[in-house]
Amino acid sequence: MNETAYMILAFVAGLTLGAIFFGGLWFTVRKTLDAKSPGLLVLVSFIVRGGIVLVGFYFVAAGSWQRLLVALAGFVLARFIVLRLTKQWDEKQKKEETGHEA
Repeated sequence: MNETAYMILAFVAGLTLGAIFFGGLWFTVRKTLDAKSPGLLVLVSFIVRGGIVLVGFYFVAAGSWQRLLVALAGFVLARFIVLRLTKQWDEKQKKEETGHEA
């Protein structure tokens, strides 16, 4: 496989890792409202999400700082995508709870 294909795969992997990290963060924040020990939930969630991302970046980079940089760009882009999707989902949920459109 040529280097361009590796860069594309690194970008997609970064997007995936970002979706896991930021989607998991959003899920954790929503669940803390109902949790008996929200501090423990946040701590465990951070350790799991951080571990997945660190291991993922390690394997994606494979010793190449260029791949790491491309994966990081995908990770950052995933943040904006997850932010937009969760905002839309939250707005939809609020409209369903109130029973009308604002």
